[in-house]
Amino acid sequence: MIKRSLVLSLFFLLLTGVAFAAKVDTASVFSKAMNKNIKTVTIVPDTYSENRVYPVVYLLHGHGGNYGNWVNNAPEIKELADTYSMIIVCPDGGIDSWYWDSPVDPSYRYESFVAGELVDWVDAKFKTDKRREGRAITGLSMGGHGALYLALKHQDVFGAAGSMAGGVDIRPFPLNWGMAKRLGSYAEHEANWNSHTVINMLNLLSPGSLELLIDVGRGDFFYEVNEALHQELTYRNIPHTYTVRPGAHNWDYWVNSIRYQLLFMHEFFKAKG
Repeated sequence: MIKRSLVLSLFFLLLTGVAFAAKVDTASVFSKAMNKNIKTVTIVPDTYSENRVYPVVYLLHGHGGNYGNWVNNAPEIKELADTYSMIIVCPDGGIDSWYWDSPVDPSYRYESFVAGELVDWVDAKFKTDKRREGRAITGLSMGGHGALYLALKHQDVFGAAGSMAGGVDIRPFPLNWGMAKRLGSYAEHEANWNSHTVINMLNLLSPGSLELLIDVGRGDFFYEVNEALHQELTYRNIPHTYTVRPGAHNWDYWVNSIRYQLLFMHEFFKAKG
């Protein structure tokens, strides 16, 4: 009788379209480094229980975006959080922070926030896998650069990193996307630009130290810099997954890409136990 009732209940849920779903919330996380609250979306899977721990993917938005971009433009990530039993965290990175601790503007310390303060807040609030093998970070465009930049500098925090159409070499674009406000002009502060661009940071990697997934659309204006990063990683014998697909620098591409990114992170988490 109980089994029959359960079957009927599940059938009713399917008919009405009602089902368990990831819990989405928006929190204000205080940053001591910047003395302000920063809006952050958290997506917690429907499997969430206090009796186990969950891996976390930090998902970064692009230039001009905000904390709500991913959940609003790619609502599929809620389903993927359920499918893979992972927590997804989408912090606000400001319009043009590039996720750096700015060497010229002390009010912008987004590296300290995302790689330090936010991770600590998430680990305190949720039942998370607190090992580096339980954390990954990825993002689009500015957030793709930011994810790789933060993972390379904080390999004790993140075990895997991805980039979707990331601006992985910022130097060809000295007048774009507010970067000069955070680094100083390229003409006067070339050293800042050289030290804050991902392609110049590969010396921080050793083979196998960080699981990497880099993808870009063939029609993207960041295609050439991503191709150059792939070639440099290959030259240095750094294992990585590099994917080029049709597409441009837009949400059509990123909505498609995030499915592969989260599958990659899920497989990483599963392999690391």
